[in-house]
Amino acid sequence: MLYDCRSPADRDRGVAAAIEAVKNGELVVLPTDTVYGIGADAFAPYAVKALLDAKGRGRQMPPPVLIGSRHTLDGLVFTLPQAARDLVEAFWPGPLTIVIEHSPSLQWDLGDKTGTVAVRMPLHPVALEVLRETGPMAVSSANKTGQPAATTAEQARDQLSYSVRAYLEAGPCPDPVPSSIVDLTTEEPQLLRAGAIPLEKLRDVVPDIVESRVG
Repeated sequence: MLYDCRSPADRDRGVAAAIEAVKNGELVVLPTDTVYGIGADAFAPYAVKALLDAKGRGRQMPPPVLIGSRHTLDGLVFTLPQAARDLVEAFWPGPLTIVIEHSPSLQWDLGDKTGTVAVRMPLHPVALEVLRETGPMAVSSANKTGQPAATTAEQARDQLSYSVRAYLEAGPCPDPVPSSIVDLTTEEPQLLRAGAIPLEKLRDVVPDIVESRVG
C-alpha cells in the first residue's frame, strides 16, 4: 500500500505501517535524502534475502545499512577509526556512506562479503522516524537491478509491485545524487564512489583520503 507522507494523517499511518512491516520481516520503500530506498530488517536474513530477490540482485553485493542515530554506530563496531568519527561528526545525517569493520558478534547476514558493512544515517525526517523505531535496516535503491533509481515511491511501486508491503511517498527527491562512499577499513581512507559530498570537502575533515585505485 502507498501512503502519502505529505499528508500528516497519512504520514502517521504510513510510518506506523512501515515500522510494523519491518518488524514482521517484510519490505518497505521509504524516502531518503538521495533516492528512494527499499529496506528490510538488517538482522533478519530472510528479509534481506527478500530484498535482494525483489531487486534481482545476488549475494555478492550486500546492501548498505541505514541507521537513525549516530549512537547506533557504536553498537555495530568493535572499534571505530578516528577518521570515521570525524566524518560522521561532519556529515551525518547526510549523503555520506562509510565502510567499516563490523563487530564479529553481530547476528546478521547481509551477503557474501563478511566482516565489513557500509553504513549511513540519512537526512530525511520520514526515514529517520522509521529507523529510530526499527533499528538498523538493510536499504538499497528502490529499483530493479539495471533499471533507473526511483525518485518517488510511485516509481518504485511500478518496478517492485507487490514485493513491498508499504510505500512511503514524500514527493520527488530534491537532489537524486548518490551518497559519497568512503572505505575506512584500509590503511589510507579511500573514496570508493564520488557522490553528493565532493572529495575536497571530505579532505577538509580527513586530509589523507585517496581516490580508489579500483575500477
